[in-house]
Amino acid sequence: MLIKPRPRIAILSGLLLGVLLVQGAARAEEPNTQVRVTTNMGEFVIELRADRAPLTVANFLRYVREGFYSNTLIHRVVANFVIQGGGHDATSMKLKPTHENVFNESGNGLQNKRGTVGLARSESAHSGNAQFYVNLVDNPDLDPVATRWGYVVFGRVVQGMDVIDRIGETPTGASGQFKSDAPLKPLIIEKIDVIAVAGTVSAPPPTPVATPQQNTILSPK
Repeated sequence: MLIKPRPRIAILSGLLLGVLLVQGAARAEEPNTQVRVTTNMGEFVIELRADRAPLTVANFLRYVREGFYSNTLIHRVVANFVIQGGGHDATSMKLKPTHENVFNESGNGLQNKRGTVGLARSESAHSGNAQFYVNLVDNPDLDPVATRWGYVVFGRVVQGMDVIDRIGETPTGASGQFKSDAPLKPLIIEKIDVIAVAGTVSAPPPTPVATPQQNTILSPK
């Protein structure tokens, strides 16, 4: 029985497929970028998911590398819901100027489970920029459904969830410009540092969405 030689195109296609499979496996084994959040109540580490939320992660890392989050407030704590911060200067309590807003990447398969980190926003779907939140419990109401956008999850806390829980138990009320849910004792993000880098994450291009007013308190709910 004669074995016909394989066409050159078929051989090249097989080789290309093999290379792509190897590269894909290599990417799957790469660790995700991690950042350490240092607060006046302790530290926690966030693992970022650029594979699921590339625009949001690139946006977040841009702020991190600029030192934007240093000396900002965790200005909102809602027991059995979320803690939120990263937008208000801890000294003046004013909102810091931000870059352009980010396209909403909710629906990426990551759910608002306990310990996950999401991008806060106003009612407008694409109004998120710098502020982020950490889920204290599972919050399925923040996930997208067919009739509305959700709140994008772009990471999860992999160390220091005990710190998150302590922050979540902080007494709250009205404080300054905040009408409710504000910690009565200032909770301050002292700095955020990149501690493990998976690869180069470029800054996202500007998106044609309106910048929120400086007195807007972005909220995941």
